[in-house]
Amino acid sequence: MRTQGRVGRPRAGSAGTGDSREDLLAAGAALFTERGFAATSTRALAERAGLRQAALYHYFGTKEDVLAVLLERTVRPSAELAATLLSRDEDPAVRLWALCRADIELLASGEHNLGALYLLPEVAGPRFAEFRRQRAELKDAYRVLVEALAGPRASGRADFVFGVVESVILIRREETGLDPVAFAGAGADAALRAAGVGEDRLPGTRAAGEELRVRLGAS
Repeated sequence: MRTQGRVGRPRAGSAGTGDSREDLLAAGAALFTERGFAATSTRALAERAGLRQAALYHYFGTKEDVLAVLLERTVRPSAELAATLLSRDEDPAVRLWALCRADIELLASGEHNLGALYLLPEVAGPRFAEFRRQRAELKDAYRVLVEALAGPRASGRADFVFGVVESVILIRREETGLDPVAFAGAGADAALRAAGVGEDRLPGTRAAGEELRVRLGAS
C-alpha cells in the first residue's frame, strides 16, 4: 500500500494518517455525507485529505471510484460472513442472529453514516455494479436463512428482516451518539422477532448467536 512521501505524490500540508489512499476515503466519507456527492469536487476531496488535486488521480480515477470503495466496505464484510454462515449447520435462527448482529454493527459504526448514500441516483450507474451485486447476495443470504428458519412460505419475511437491519441507516440520521454494539444486539433481537422467533427462544438464540459470531471473528 502506498504511503505519504512518495515522489510525485505531494501533500498539501495536512498530517493525515500517513496513508494517502485512506485519507482520501476518509475525506470522501465526510464530504459525501455532509455536502452531498454531486456538490463534492475532486479538488475538495484532495484538500480535505491534505493532498494536492493531482495526487488524487494516483489512487482514484474519479470521485465515483472513491464512493464505490466506500459503499463496498459497507457490505463486503457482511456478505463474506453470510457466505460462511450459509455453509454451516447451526440452527438457522442462531446463524441469522449472528448475521444481523454483525451487519447492524457494521452499518452503525464509523463516524459517517455511509448507508445514507445507498439511495444516491448515481449508485444506479455501472460503476457501482459490484456494490449492488454484493448487496443483492447479502439480501439473498437473509432470504435463505429466513426460509430455513420458517419455511419457503415465509420468504416474504426476509425483506422485512433486511429492512429491520438497514433501518439503522435512517435511525443514524435522527439520532447522534448511537452505541453501535448495544444497538446491534437489540436490532438483531428485533430482526429475529420479525423472522418469527418467539420470545421464549430468543435468549438461547441470542447467546448461541453471539458465541458463533465471536468464534467466526465477526465484528
